[in-house]
Amino acid sequence: MFDNIETIVVGADGSSTAARAVEAAAELARLTGGSLHIVTVLQTEQGPNRTATGGYTDPGHPADAVLANLTEIATARGLEPVLHPSGGEPADALVKIAEDVDADLIVVGNKGMKEKGVRRVLGSIPNSVAHNAPCSVLIVDTISEE
Repeated sequence: MFDNIETIVVGADGSSTAARAVEAAAELARLTGGSLHIVTVLQTEQGPNRTATGGYTDPGHPADAVLANLTEIATARGLEPVLHPSGGEPADALVKIAEDVDADLIVVGNKGMKEKGVRRVLGSIPNSVAHNAPCSVLIVDTISEE
């Protein structure tokens, strides 16, 4: 079943639950010999390098610092991931990048799927990705250890 998975896209932010999704995706890429694409979506008003005045201390994308940390997860498994800093809606960005790289699998964590109230009504990133993905989707349980 996994022998035809050559391109894996995983979406993650800087949270510990998202890191678990990257760990799962990296392990699958290692086992299948596939390539790993890590996507992080941050809005321009977010990011670790933002100053109090709204500017940035460096010219890089605000997602670059998050991607650097997530890269360590992949390189520890002998992988050289392809990094995709992005803006916009996370689910839309994941689907778009998966289309662009002709992904065989998208990996996302399940955070937000078990919440109640407005978030549940409006949907979650994994839900939206699963309904719009151009390929298979693996939703990893990343919240059971929280």
